[in-house]
Amino acid sequence: MHKMRFNISLFTLFTVLLMSCSQFDKIQRSDNLDEKLDAAYAYYDKAEYHKASLLFEDLVPLLKGRSESETALLYQAKCHFNQKQYIMSAYYLKDFIDTYPRSEHIEEVRFLYAKSLFNDSPDYNLDQTNSTSALKAIQTFANRHPDSEHMEEINSMADALNAKLEHKAYENAKIFYNLGGYNNINYKSAIVSFDSFLESYPDSEFSEEITYLKIDAQYNLAKSSVVNKQKERYHSAIEYYQDFIDKYPESKYRKAAETIYESCISRLEKDNL
Repeated sequence: MHKMRFNISLFTLFTVLLMSCSQFDKIQRSDNLDEKLDAAYAYYDKAEYHKASLLFEDLVPLLKGRSESETALLYQAKCHFNQKQYIMSAYYLKDFIDTYPRSEHIEEVRFLYAKSLFNDSPDYNLDQTNSTSALKAIQTFANRHPDSEHMEEINSMADALNAKLEHKAYENAKIFYNLGGYNNINYKSAIVSFDSFLESYPDSEFSEEITYLKIDAQYNLAKSSVVNKQKERYHSAIEYYQDFIDKYPESKYRKAAETIYESCISRLEKDNL
């Protein structure tokens, strides 16, 4: 008896699904734009975003020039956004911004566009082109809508992206240092990278480490240099050490930095440089 009820339930479910698919197929093939548009909004309201998106995909090109075109394009973008298809949502939202810059929905669209790019931003160790694009969109939103209710979230997204870019810059700054190997070119490049990082992120949580690594890179550069360049380069390492101690007197790298400093002094005295 229970098995029979179970089979009936499965049959009923299958029938409902089949009817539903048949109904959607019929709507999708329909040439009645108004009927199709009403169905697309109905599917959207029921959170059936995939079906709604398929209908809007057909409708948006056909509605150009009609008053319904603007809203249809917005909902097409939101269908993709709600399905976490952020590349597609960003594409349609950018199309909306370019096509309807004075729309009453422009604040919402700019916010969703920035959020789409933010959500598509990769981990810090990957290429950060998308993060840079997201920051530009966030800045545009903040400039255009400074009193928006979304500003708190916008600022939070900006902070997260800046932290990601900072971490990426930190890892990039260490690439030449990690290559090292008593190679003058690597150490020279490392020092340039460290200076660039410190200029861009003077208050970074990584600044202390980078400032110490700069001393070490300069010391290794001096050691691996020809004799007539060693004096100047050891003195530069000493100057970097003094700047480091002034800025970070209680640093966890202080002991290591002092060891480098003492080695520089010893080398200068021993070799009479």
